[in-house]
Amino acid sequence: MKAAVKGPCHEAISLFSDMVLSYYQQYGRDLPWRRTTDPYSILVSEVMLQQTQVERVAPKFIFFIEQFPTINSLASAPLSEVLSAWSGLGYNRRAINLQKAAIILRDEYGGSVPDNPDILARLPGIGKATAAAICAYAFNMPVVYIETNIRRICIHYFFQDQNDIPDTEILPIIHAALSPDNPREWYSALMDYGTYLKKRLPNPNRRSTHYTRQAPFDGSDRKIRGQALRLLLDRKKINKSSFISALNASNEREDGRIEKVLNDLEKEGFVREEAGVYSIKE
Repeated sequence: MKAAVKGPCHEAISLFSDMVLSYYQQYGRDLPWRRTTDPYSILVSEVMLQQTQVERVAPKFIFFIEQFPTINSLASAPLSEVLSAWSGLGYNRRAINLQKAAIILRDEYGGSVPDNPDILARLPGIGKATAAAICAYAFNMPVVYIETNIRRICIHYFFQDQNDIPDTEILPIIHAALSPDNPREWYSALMDYGTYLKKRLPNPNRRSTHYTRQAPFDGSDRKIRGQALRLLLDRKKINKSSFISALNASNEREDGRIEKVLNDLEKEGFVREEAGVYSIKE
């Protein structure tokens, strides 16, 4: 049985907080979602930032909000327009879930984002960490949560000689360091300092019990899925044989594997197949 780990002292937490905030005051990034406290815009940015780097998200976020400036506009838009605006971010299932969440918010919450992390966590594609982040940035709520950058910083500074570190040992540190007066600024500072650490040292998250290595993109089904959706957005409709031929030309994959990807896209609600002809599901 693993022995309980004594948490850092108050002085260590204070020094840690001062360091993170000092870095932020000097090097904090000017990001488009930090220029607003609109809950819908924050929700969109947090979903986009799941598994996608800030540099790729920033221009797409601006474009997406221009195309769908409100919950109602996103909820009512054709799926093909949503996927087109999302194109380039990857993990396209997030776009479908984001629209599903917008429909729920329109139909059940009057077109607004509730300031309740438990409600938000139940929306499609959100989950506890994203829900907490939305509440912190949109409502300045002193919630406690862990994501990749936060985990990286805490492991680096408070668990330097340990492996197999569970989040249950990190959460008390986040709670102790959290600024109750301005959690929005505190979490922004953590994000930026975590990004700074990522560039200068080996990934401390490898010592977390929750670490999993992401599979390579090249040669993956995920790459084929993205190519399939881009092809449909470009051509609108395409028959099965032409679809498989076009994807084979790009990937040199066997027909069976591509057909499985197409079937999965249909089951997941991305595409519709009628009489051997595929199109984006509306």
